[in-house]
Order: sequence, then structure tokens, then C-alpha cells
Amino acid sequence: MARPKDKQTLIEASEVNFAKLWQLIEKLTEKEFNTPFDFSDNPKLKEAHWQRDKNVRDILIHLYEWHQLLIHWITQNQSNQSSEPIGFLPEPYTWKNYADMNVAFWQKHQQTSYEKSVMMLKNSHHQVMKLIDSFSDDELFTKQYFPWTGTTNVGSYCISATSSHYDWALKKLKKHKKNLEK
Repeated sequence: MARPKDKQTLIEASEVNFAKLWQLIEKLTEKEFNTPFDFSDNPKLKEAHWQRDKNVRDILIHLYEWHQLLIHWITQNQSNQSSEPIGFLPEPYTWKNYADMNVAFWQKHQQTSYEKSVMMLKNSHHQVMKLIDSFSDDELFTKQYFPWTGTTNVGSYCISATSSHYDWALKKLKKHKKNLEK
């Protein structure tokens, strides 16, 4: 699916990929669901997340926490009366070290149940979609429409936290399934 360039396409891509994610999860066999992820035999998979996430819950929690980042960033900047915009990533994280933040999210939720992670993600997805729907096409996709978006637009962040992130999760789950077929 092409990268969304308008509100309707963003909403559709997000909803389609979110539905695909649940369809894939529901079709996992007991073995696929319960076997810890292990991508160590593939040297091409160098990104930290290939070692970090060990199960479906870890993926769902990762998506949930990125929804929280988006919701916080938008709502805080919309209500912010100061001239200093609030950054997307919480301190002390930057785009150079955000992998550490993802590990902190992972650690924070090691006691979160799969069932709770499902509820959390479904609720946050609903919140994010409602938030996206509150914007116009121009507000979402015009660069620098809001001073707090820097050189980009709100839509880019929304895509990253929804449709693109759901696609990432789908690919990871499919790779896990394929690993177990070996």
C-alpha cells in the first residue's frame, strides 16, 4: 500500500493494517503463539527490535506505547501556551538513542498480560483514530502547518505510529511464522 497522502487514505490504511494484524494473530497456531521469537539465525536482521521482542505481547505493547507518544505529543502541543514546542520523544531520548526508549517500554511491560496488552492496544488505536479524524487534510499533511511539527507534518507522525507500524508488526509476525516452518 502506498504511503498515505491524505486523511481518508491514512484512516483506511491504518484500519486495514490494524485488521490484518488481528487476523494474523487470530490465525497463529498454539505453537506459533507460544514459541518465543528467535531471529538470531539471520545475520541480516541487525536492528535492535529483532532481539528485543520475544512474543506477540511485546509487539502489541510496542505499538501501544508509540500510540501513547503520538497522543501525548499532539495533545500537549495543542494545549501548550508556551512558545517552546514539546518534542515527540520524551527526555532523555533522541532519534539517535530511541532504541533505548523502546527497551524501556519492553522492560516496563514484562509483567503485562497478553490479554491486557490486547485491550490497551485496541483502546489506544481507537483514541489515535479519533485524534486523526479531528484534523483536516491540510492540518495533517501540510508541512509546518503547526509550529511544533518542525520541518514535517502531523500526518507523517500519524503514519509512523499507525499504518506503517502495523505493517512492521505484520512483517515481524510473518517472519516468526516462517522461522517455525524451518
